[in-house]
Amino acid sequence: MIMPIAEPPVTIREMSHDDLAMVSDIERRSYEFPWSHGVFRDCLLAGYKCITLIRDEQVAGYGVLSVAAGEAHILNLCVDPGCRSLGLGERLLDEMLYRARSALVREIYLEVRPSNEIALLLYRKKGFVQIAERPAYYQSDAGREDAAILVKKLVFDDD
Repeated sequence: MIMPIAEPPVTIREMSHDDLAMVSDIERRSYEFPWSHGVFRDCLLAGYKCITLIRDEQVAGYGVLSVAAGEAHILNLCVDPGCRSLGLGERLLDEMLYRARSALVREIYLEVRPSNEIALLLYRKKGFVQIAERPAYYQSDAGREDAAILVKKLVFDDD
């Protein structure tokens, strides 16, 4: 008889300064032009909603959410390359949406590379729609790449 392999438990918690080395490592392995350790540190110091996804007692993903003036902005959402295609990105995104709703924001925005088809599929699945483009927003090996600007309207029970 074949026994299914149990998936390790996953938890999401606040990012701490102790997480920054692992977060920065995942970031470097995920992007050609990664955020620096200092950028993550500054996000924590600024009071952004920074979270980590823990799998097998290791940081396996993270997210950074800015909330201000009645809206939220996903600044970064990333899963360790070795842990992708397990639904962890969706778990992180769901948590960020929950935290945005808890802050009573009505809209949540993000920028994404149009070439990042997997991320675009996830965002569309969760109800994000493209509203504009930012020309030459991202660095790339070819010079610059545009960003697709997406938004999701958050609905509350009293709406």
